[in-house]
Amino acid sequence: MSTDDQKDTDKSGEEPEAEGQKTDAAENPMPDIKEDNKQISTPPPENEMEVHHHPQLDHKPKPWKEYLLEGLMIFIAVMLGFIAENIREDITNSEHVRQLRSQMVQDLKTDTIRLDDIIANEKRMLRSNDTLFSLLQEPLEKLDTKKMQKVAINAHNMWPFHPSLGAITAIKNELHLKQFSNSEIISYIARYEGNIELLHTVQDITPQYQRNFLDPFFSRHFTPANLDAAFSHTSEPDEKMRNLTQEDLTQLGAEMVLIRINNDELIRDNQELKQDAVELLQYVTKQYHLSDE
Repeated sequence: MSTDDQKDTDKSGEEPEAEGQKTDAAENPMPDIKEDNKQISTPPPENEMEVHHHPQLDHKPKPWKEYLLEGLMIFIAVMLGFIAENIREDITNSEHVRQLRSQMVQDLKTDTIRLDDIIANEKRMLRSNDTLFSLLQEPLEKLDTKKMQKVAINAHNMWPFHPSLGAITAIKNELHLKQFSNSEIISYIARYEGNIELLHTVQDITPQYQRNFLDPFFSRHFTPANLDAAFSHTSEPDEKMRNLTQEDLTQLGAEMVLIRINNDELIRDNQELKQDAVELLQYVTKQYHLSDE
């Protein structure tokens, strides 16, 4: 085979292969990726969309007994809550009342002790006033001026009573509590406070008498040394006095009558007030069973 024939043979062999490749390309074209993606993302026609149907639930009406039972349970729950709240409130109120009762007992005990001390001092001063009144009836030349000055200074005293009203005031603000509203405690408190006001009226007179009657007598007739010794309690006054006349003794004697009347009234009012405190204390102790406190 010649060289020319071989070249022709090679050319003829290559050409069919190229044609075959073209045929395969024509028969199997490369898929278009963009076209495939477009086809995938395209939604199906409306008539081919998938429809999800919810199941049909049958709601059958409950029997009337179930509604009645539910209503009864709700009612019981509300009532139990109401009862529990009332119990809690009763416990709180009972504790509050117990504290107020105990405090009142302590206040009344303090008041009675204080009143006993005041009454004892008032009685002692009344005896000094009686002695002074008797001395002022004597003639000036026979007067024991040293003793007279001493008992006159004793008349220049007072012991005011200041009640402990903390618990009473608190109880008056809590009278809506059944433990107080169902008792007679308010009547006892009213009587006690009424006598306190009466006592304070008499107590207010005492310093007025001292300023109007005793102080002028002291400043006119006591020596400075005796007056200072008497009120500072450093020593007893001596017998010296200044510008003293029989008329001065008579005038002071008349004024001592008024002072003694007021002194005697103070004693009676303090005794009545103490009796009110004792009765209120006994009532509270018995009514609320506080005998052990």
